[in-house]
Amino acid sequence: MGFENTAGAEGHQAVAFRSRSDNSVVYNCAFDGYQDTLYAQAYRQFYRDCSITGTIDFVFGTARTVLQNCKLIVRKPLPNQACIVTAEGKKDPRGDSAIVLQSCHISADPAYFPVRHTNKAYLGRPWKEYSTTIVMNSVLDDLIAPEGWLPWQGDLGLNTLFYAEFENTGPGAAQGGRVAWKGIKKLDATQVEKFTPGKLYVEGDAWIRVTNVPYVPGFMKS
Repeated sequence: MGFENTAGAEGHQAVAFRSRSDNSVVYNCAFDGYQDTLYAQAYRQFYRDCSITGTIDFVFGTARTVLQNCKLIVRKPLPNQACIVTAEGKKDPRGDSAIVLQSCHISADPAYFPVRHTNKAYLGRPWKEYSTTIVMNSVLDDLIAPEGWLPWQGDLGLNTLFYAEFENTGPGAAQGGRVAWKGIKKLDATQVEKFTPGKLYVEGDAWIRVTNVPYVPGFMKS
């Protein structure tokens, strides 16, 4: 099944799919757009073997969201625009929302590929002060800028966000040029494990298992 917003890059914010359904399991679907393609608005959401295309904040929201074994494909933006994969919106430090990219592949579509070093791509930026995003065991192609992450506006959230990368591979995973904000975390396997779906969904994952979609509750190999 596919969901597409055809507004194009000129349409700016143009959601292709919005979900605020609890215990939401989405399998083998395609979401195509530019800015704000996939809006995981609330509650618990699990995406497996999906593809998402976009330019700016194209996976965003305030749900507990895991994308497992998904393809995130960056498209060509307007001139002078950067591309940002995620924008997580946790406002309250007591909140439980997060975006987790687990064993995903971030790549450039053919039209974006020639300009990927001019219109740089970033893993995410903080939509709200306590933005929480984890990228683990994923393949990051060379479109990802050395800095890795981009500010939203000024220093919003740079000291309070929670961003981490864990055992990613590919040229875009190199850590040498990464930003050094206070909110950027260096986590070990024990710390990262709590962001795997079997742990992140602390109330249990039976709602995923009952669907019989492919599902790994713990770590996956990149």
